Amino acid sequence: QFTPSSLLRTGQLSNVDLNEDVRELETELPRPYPNEIPHNEKLLSLKYESLDYDNSENQLFLEEERRINHAAFRTVEIKRWVICAMIGILTGLVACFIDIVVENLAGLKYRVVKDNIDKFTEKGGLSFSLLLWATLNASVVMVGSVIVAFIEPVAAGSGIPQIKCYLNGVKIPHVVRLKTLVIKVCGVILSVVGGLAVGKEGPMIHSGAVIAAGISQGRSTSLKRDFKIFEYFRRDTEKRDFVSAGAAAGVSAAFGAPVGGVLFSLEEGASFWNQFLTWRIFFASMISTFTLNSVLSVYHGNAWDLSSPGLINFGRFDNEKMGYTIQEIPIFIFMGVVGGILGALFNALNYWLTMFRIRYIHRPCLQVIEAMLVAAVTAAVGFVMIYCSRDCQPIQGSTVAYPLQLFCADGEYNSMATAFFNTPEKSVVNLFHDPPGSYNPMTLGMFTLMYFFLACWTYGLTVSAGVFIPSLLIGAAWGRLFGISLSYLTKGSIWADPGKYALMGAAAQLGGIVRMTLSLTVIMMEATGNVTYGFPIMLVLMTAKIVGDYFVEGLYDMHIQLQSVPFLHWEAPVTSHSLTAREVMSTPVTCLRRIERVGTVVDILSDTSSNHNGFPVVESNPNSTQVAGLRGLILRSQLIVLLKHKVFVERANLSLVQRRLKLKDFRDAYPRFPPIQSIHVSQDERECMIDLSEFMNPSPYTVPQEASLPRVFKLFRALGLRHLVVVDNRNEVVGMVTRKDLARYRLGKEGLEELSLAQT
Repeated sequence: QFTPSSLLRTGQLSNVDLNEDVRELETELPRPYPNEIPHNEKLLSLKYESLDYDNSENQLFLEEERRINHAAFRTVEIKRWVICAMIGILTGLVACFIDIVVENLAGLKYRVVKDNIDKFTEKGGLSFSLLLWATLNASVVMVGSVIVAFIEPVAAGSGIPQIKCYLNGVKIPHVVRLKTLVIKVCGVILSVVGGLAVGKEGPMIHSGAVIAAGISQGRSTSLKRDFKIFEYFRRDTEKRDFVSAGAAAGVSAAFGAPVGGVLFSLEEGASFWNQFLTWRIFFASMISTFTLNSVLSVYHGNAWDLSSPGLINFGRFDNEKMGYTIQEIPIFIFMGVVGGILGALFNALNYWLTMFRIRYIHRPCLQVIEAMLVAAVTAAVGFVMIYCSRDCQPIQGSTVAYPLQLFCADGEYNSMATAFFNTPEKSVVNLFHDPPGSYNPMTLGMFTLMYFFLACWTYGLTVSAGVFIPSLLIGAAWGRLFGISLSYLTKGSIWADPGKYALMGAAAQLGGIVRMTLSLTVIMMEATGNVTYGFPIMLVLMTAKIVGDYFVEGLYDMHIQLQSVPFLHWEAPVTSHSLTAREVMSTPVTCLRRIERVGTVVDILSDTSSNHNGFPVVESNPNSTQVAGLRGLILRSQLIVLLKHKVFVERANLSLVQRRLKLKDFRDAYPRFPPIQSIHVSQDERECMIDLSEFMNPSPYTVPQEASLPRVFKLFRALGLRHLVVVDNRNEVVGMVTRKDLARYRLGKEGLEELSLAQT
C-alpha cells in the first residue's frame, strides 16, 4: 500500500526542481488548467448525488395508486416483462455488432501487416513493417481516444465501476445517456482493433445498462423524442431495477453466461433485490444470449445452429482428457495464491499510475497522446518479441489464423506470433486448447511478463476498454507455463495437461484483479461449458480473493475510491458502534414551513453555499409559541417543478383553488430537472404563498439522535434512502443523515478513519 502523503511529497519535490523556471513565465498568463491537480484519496466528492430510490408517498402518488385497479397493475407487470425482453434483444444485437465489426477490421489489419512482413522478410528492411504496424495501431487508437476524451469522458475504461456505483445508488453524471452508449461502442471497437491490451467484455456491461435505462423510460432526452410509452417507469426506483437487468444482459452477451449475469448483478451491483426482479433479470439475460447466438449463427452461415454462445467462447473442454485427481487440489490452491499476489501487484501498480494520471495527465490532448503512445509501444513490444523469438512450430494441424513465418523454415510458423499477432480473445482460446508442446516455456514466460505491464499500463487510459480478457490472457499464459513445468517435473505423466492449468491460471489472475467470487465461478463454468471444474475454479477464486484482499482491494473498488465516490458497502465498519446519529448527522438543517413564502423558497434553492436536495417540512403555526414538529420531507426537484408551474396562492385568500398538478408533471421533468437559475420569479410572485402539504412526503423515515451508526446504516442501506431525518424526543428536526455522512467512515489500517468532504 502506498500512502498518499508520501506520494504527494515525491510529486511536489520533482515538480519544484523541474518547473521552477517554467513557473515564472507562466504567472502572467491565466491558465485554465494547473500543472498538477492535487488529488487526495482521503476525500469524498460532493458532486455525486444519491438516487431517489425510495418513492415519495405524497398525496398525488397515493391518489394515483388508489386509482389504478388490479387489471391495470397487471398491464404494468406485463410492460416490465416486455421491457426486459427488449433489453435482452438490443443488448444481444449491440454485442453482435461489436463482434462482427472487430472481427472484420482486425482481420483486415492483421492481413495487411502480415503481407507486409512476408514481403520484407525476403528482401530485408523489416523496420518498415514495424513502422506500419505501430502507425496503424496508433492512428486507430487516436480516433478511439479522441471521441472519448473530447466528447464523453464517462465512456472511458470498462464502465463497471460506474455501473456499480449507479446500482449502489449514486447518480454519476451522464453515465446512462445515449451519447455514452454510442461513444462506448465505437471506442471499444477502435481500441480492440488498435491492438491495445484490452477486451471488449467490460464495456458490454455498461452498454447493456445504458440500453436498459433508455428503453425503460420510453423516450430519449438526448434526441428530444418522447414516445409516450412506459411513463409509469419514469422514476429512479424503476429505472435502477431495469439497469441491473441491463448489466446482467451485458454479462451474458459477453460470456454466454446467463446465470453468471444474474449473479454478477446480484454480487457487484444491485443493492435491493427481490424474487420477481431475479426472475425478470434472468429472462433478460437468456434473451440476450439467445439473440446473440441466432444472429451470429446466421452471420457464420449455419443458420439454425444455436451453439456458439457469447462473444468469447473458451471452447469445450473434453472430460476424458481433462479430469482432475485429489492430489491436484493443493496445486490449484497454490495457483490461487500466486494469482492473488500477482493481482495485488497489478492493482498496486495501477493505483500508483492512476494517481499520477489524475494529477498530471488531466487535459484531453495529453490523454490522447498517452493513448497513442501506449498503442505504438504495444505494437513495438509485440514486434520485437516476435522478431527475437526462435520458437518455431509446424503449421500442419494447427489452427492459427495469421501464421507468421519470419525466420522459420518453410511449413513452420513463429509461435510467439500466435500470442501477440491476434486479438486477445483468440489468444486466450489458443492457450487453453493448443495441444501440449505448442509453446516454448521461454516464449510463455516473456509473453506473461510483457503483457502484464502492458495491460496494467493500458487500464485507465482514456479509451473504453475492459480488463477481463487481458487478465484472463496473463493468467492463461502463466498457468500454461506452470502446467508445462509440472509435466517436466513429473516426467510427462498424463494428468499434467497444460490447457487445464491455463484455465486455472486464468481464473486465479482474474479473481486476483477484480475479486469477484460467486459470479466469476459461474461465468467460467458456463463459458467453458464444463461443470467438472466448478469446484477447482471456486477454490482458486476464493484463495485468490483472500490472498489479494490481504494486500490491497479489488481493481473496481480501488477506482471507485480514487474517484471519491460516496459508495456504501454492505455493512457499516465493524468498530463503529461507539458513534451515534448525533455525531454522524449534518447540521444545521434548512427547514421549510408547510405554507411558505415563495421568495423564501427561491432564496433557499438559489443559495449556492448549501446545495441541499431534501428539506424537512415543519408545522407553521404563526400564533403559537410551541416548537415546530416534523410534518414531512420535500425534494429540491419537486420544489423546482412547483415553481416552474407557478403553483402559488396570494396571501390574503388561501382558499383559492389552484391548478392541480398531476404526477405526470413531475415525471415529464425527470431525469433532467431544470436548474433554479432558469426559473424566473417576479417580485410580486415572491410575496405569494406556496402550500407544500400535498406534494411533500408526509411519512419520511426518521431516527432518534441516540441511534448507533450501524443501526442508521442498516436502515439507510436496506431501504435505499437518500435522506434520513434525525429527530429528538419532541419530534423536532435536529439533523439529517445523507449518503456522504455514512460513506465518510471507513476502516483504515489503524482502525476507523473519517474522510473529509471536498467540493470537486
